[in-house]
Amino acid sequence: MKTAPAILALTSLVLLSTLRGEDVRLAPPKDLNGYFPFNPPASLDVWNERKEQVRRQILVSQGLWPMPTKTPLNAVIHGKIEREGYTIEKVYFESVPGFFVTGNLYRPTHPKGKVPAVMFAHGHWKDARLSLAEPDKLRAEIASGGERFEKGGQSIFQSLCVQLARMGCVVWQWDMLSDSDSIQLSREVVHSFAKQRPEMNTTENWGLYSPQAESHLQSIMGLQTLNAVRGLDFLLTLPEVDPERTAITGASGGGTQTMLLAAIDERIKLSFPCVMVSTAMQGGCTCENSSLLRINTGNVEFAGLFAPKPQGMNTADDWTREFSEKGFPELQALYELHGKKDHVFLLRGEHFPHNYNAVTRSAFYTFVNKHFKLGFPAPVIEEDFEPLPAEELTVWNQEHPAPKAAGPDFERRLLKWLTEDANKQLKEAAASAEGVDQVLRPALETVIGRTYKNAGTVDWELGDKQDKGTFLEMTGKLLNRTYGEEVAVTWHYPKDWKGRVAIWLGDEGRAGMTHEEVKRLVDTGTAVVGADLLFQGGEPVKQTRVVENPREFAGYTHGYNHALFAQRVHDVLTLVTFLRNTKVGSHPNPESVVLAGRGEAGTIALAARALAGSAVDRAAVETGGFLFGKVLDYRDPMFLPGGSKYLDVPGLITLNGDLPLQTKGVTVDWLLE
Repeated sequence: MKTAPAILALTSLVLLSTLRGEDVRLAPPKDLNGYFPFNPPASLDVWNERKEQVRRQILVSQGLWPMPTKTPLNAVIHGKIEREGYTIEKVYFESVPGFFVTGNLYRPTHPKGKVPAVMFAHGHWKDARLSLAEPDKLRAEIASGGERFEKGGQSIFQSLCVQLARMGCVVWQWDMLSDSDSIQLSREVVHSFAKQRPEMNTTENWGLYSPQAESHLQSIMGLQTLNAVRGLDFLLTLPEVDPERTAITGASGGGTQTMLLAAIDERIKLSFPCVMVSTAMQGGCTCENSSLLRINTGNVEFAGLFAPKPQGMNTADDWTREFSEKGFPELQALYELHGKKDHVFLLRGEHFPHNYNAVTRSAFYTFVNKHFKLGFPAPVIEEDFEPLPAEELTVWNQEHPAPKAAGPDFERRLLKWLTEDANKQLKEAAASAEGVDQVLRPALETVIGRTYKNAGTVDWELGDKQDKGTFLEMTGKLLNRTYGEEVAVTWHYPKDWKGRVAIWLGDEGRAGMTHEEVKRLVDTGTAVVGADLLFQGGEPVKQTRVVENPREFAGYTHGYNHALFAQRVHDVLTLVTFLRNTKVGSHPNPESVVLAGRGEAGTIALAARALAGSAVDRAAVETGGFLFGKVLDYRDPMFLPGGSKYLDVPGLITLNGDLPLQTKGVTVDWLLE
């Protein structure tokens, strides 16, 4: 009789009242109002690896991995307005065919050589670019010290653009979706979405927020991030723009956009996100959230991805009020690790409400002046100007009519184009080993949120052991110490063990250990382990948990928490890691590990094998024709953000490579070959 594998721990019997009482995943799911600390890395090597992971997580979450094909912008610049020291033009271009980005372009009247370019994103100010402040509100701002001028103070958006243009910068101030001249998606869809729309929740021609859109990582936030990338593309086509002096700024939702573009696009050289970098609330709107985005990360770390390039930010009497003590010191430590502590700047402004007021704008001008070497006396103080009314700034007119394509039909066509474009790129990637390793595999690792390499440190805790004649039956749990997770397991360990372990997964969890095929495996000398994956072992889960937010948007839950499908894959990786890497006493690890997955657990096993690779010698799964693309409820236990995008279940098969895999059911004889 051979010595038992690592599954046998020589410990006292400890009968447990519950096998899952300590699993951190049983706590209520995290939401956007949680706590999001940033822990500075120990070294630049550690940080560079982490930086790449988080950057990829942002790109995947935004539907930008791979980046949608950069089609011709077909930019139109018209209606130049001459003012003292600067000009204003109306601009529209297509970020993807038929999807228009609109805004105003401010330029210095007499640019001297190559000049800096600034992108200005706005937040949730309705019709921000075209609006003027009401007189009473403006007077209150002046009285509080937030604004200086009765004229220029009417528009914080025009004020910033005018001042920068007078300082010699080109400024692109564009509309967020549904604002001002961006009319193809409604404000109700962009900012006020609350209930799933059955007519848009279909397996073909779906709309935003549907399980299909989430499964393809298509979101309002992703569209806005794409528009920001294409806006930078547009700016860099202008002959007077210096590509080494490009900046982005914005407040509130514009601060969110600032952080994201700066994090993912190396072409940005200076960033100034306002009233959004915080360890507290991360952004409350549907346009600031997307599935996968902030799982195990947050806005402070997003800002950290820009290090060591110059970056400024501010606080106000909002969720950023504690940032000077919680978050900013850690950000400074990261910059100090790069030897550039003076490149990160914080303007304290807790005595002001949520803002991008004249005080904050002055700090931005001064920061740009310093790092882009513009040569103005510091601090730079804003000058007054005469703001323009909406009718003079609007992009659309008789000569340049607004696009007719809008509403639900446009929404469907836009998502269809993005889907077809991604499918084409991903199929090309799947056709080569390089494409699989550089595109598909990193995507799956991000979607699942774990790899075999970082599956954690796992211990075994025995609960009970019984002699069943030819085999020992043991119950207990695997403790994933790294992640604070537990997996309840049952082992059937033959007394004449042959060195092989089979992981037996099914929708009934450990109850499936009574299956006749398990007995066949044990009779051959194979040890079999069955597991209750997360929330198995009791009544089957019909709908997964969501955060308390009443709005039916998957991003509010899955922007901060792994989907149940992904968590169950984590459990399988915990099992494989234990078998391959954990030594218990003198007992050897198994010579081979095979994996069997039945029912819905078959697809979970398939995904786990794709991540575990050769750590699983053979795998047999049944998928029953399941596709993530068929899931029509974002609370379905099999719902997975990003599940459809990367070629769905066939993509998982591709990622199993040439390793032995049976996909038409579980055959014991095949497992034993």
